[in-house]
Amino acid sequence: MRVGNPEMMTKVVRFHEFGGPEVLRVESLEVGEPGAGEARVRIDAIGLNRAEAAFRSGRYIERAQLPARLGYEAAGVIEAIGEGVKGLSVGEPVCVMPAFSMNKYGVYAERAIVPANALLKQPGGLGMPQCASIWMQYLTAYGALIDISNIGAGDAVVITAASSSVGIAAIQIANHVGAVSIAVTRTDAKEAELRKIGAAHVIVTEKQTFETEVLRITQGKGAKVAFDPIGGPITASLAAAMAPGGWLILYGNLSGQAQNTVFPFGPSAMKGFAMRGYLVFEIIHDPKRFARARLFVEEGLGAGWLKPIISKTFPFDRIVDAHRYLEANEQIGKVIVTVP
Repeated sequence: MRVGNPEMMTKVVRFHEFGGPEVLRVESLEVGEPGAGEARVRIDAIGLNRAEAAFRSGRYIERAQLPARLGYEAAGVIEAIGEGVKGLSVGEPVCVMPAFSMNKYGVYAERAIVPANALLKQPGGLGMPQCASIWMQYLTAYGALIDISNIGAGDAVVITAASSSVGIAAIQIANHVGAVSIAVTRTDAKEAELRKIGAAHVIVTEKQTFETEVLRITQGKGAKVAFDPIGGPITASLAAAMAPGGWLILYGNLSGQAQNTVFPFGPSAMKGFAMRGYLVFEIIHDPKRFARARLFVEEGLGAGWLKPIISKTFPFDRIVDAHRYLEANEQIGKVIVTVP
């Protein structure tokens, strides 16, 4: 293990109360040395996720213990490794993936200690911003579309919040296996860009009736999969557009009303489709499923049919602005923060 200075100070983003982006503070804290099974990483880029905004506002599945750090995803270089860590070395560039509780670790920092099992070697050909943008989005989409619902050629896949990084990942994966990607967006501001990214169809809910369009596109068959991070009222519309034996997969709470989501018993009973909640951690914490997912993603990145898209980059000292942009739903792709 590389011995460092336990008094080393680093800039860290924390929040002392729940609220909007303005509660985020950049503070100086001692980073210390990694313990057993941990590594210290000098962070070069941070990938932002809506889970972190929910954690900050007190609406996440896990309630933050204040004062709290945050951050699931980053890229950087290993500075030190703790006892028992194998397969990693000091000076190695790595990606940090979401394999931990943010009440224990957080990567919104210049330097961060993280569990070694959350580190993956940087894929060849990717820079640090891209490295910070791949694992949350591709593992999340892979788990729902390939691992759980096993989509294939000709299957219709409805993707809500399609301009998010996970939504774009879902479009790319669906296209690769020959499925029909149906991107859903609220206004026509992103329609052209979603088509450029590769969506086979785009439904603009502000001017089109969602269920009618899905049934028209699928010639009355409905969607094999609805992949949704919104929840709440939209669930009824998704249920109406499902195909028999399909999957309605909820993986987020952008509506803030997921706790009030009603199981659509009538449509489900008539069509025999399944509705389930899903988080990426069920893939990450299952060694066999994760190994298959990692191979799929690495092959896709290497071959170019998976390509991370970065919407906008912010410097570290503008983390508040970065969170405001993330929650304004203006982005098409990943929001990245660079660390000097």
